[in-house]
Amino acid sequence: MVISIKRTYYPDGTNGELSVDGKLRCYSIELPWKDNQHGISCIPEGKYKLVKHLSEHLGRVLLIDNVPNRDLCYIHAANNAELELKGCIAPVTALTGHGLGAKSKLQLEPLLNEAYGAIDREEDVYLIIQSK
Repeated sequence: MVISIKRTYYPDGTNGELSVDGKLRCYSIELPWKDNQHGISCIPEGKYKLVKHLSEHLGRVLLIDNVPNRDLCYIHAANNAELELKGCIAPVTALTGHGLGAKSKLQLEPLLNEAYGAIDREEDVYLIIQSK
């Protein structure tokens, strides 16, 4: 399974189109690009393995594994990147501004169910991030 995000960068947030196995699923929000600085920047473009993870604070999430010089980067629910993300990615139903979206939980649950199912079947699940 491949989750891909095609990003558009803005000074105050990053928006993306999120696809699963080549089919547009929803949108994504992230922090702006600030040279991969911990807690204030989106993560670098690239290919990452996704891993099931249970966060004490967030519940079920997907851990984005082996992000250079970063840790604890997840795909989880959020509607405002600046207030709710620290380098993570949130799927959203609609984009409402730069780094802003709506109804994230409605997109997260089906995405988690699909990815967790693939992982349980011992399939690799990857995230590919690139510019639009």
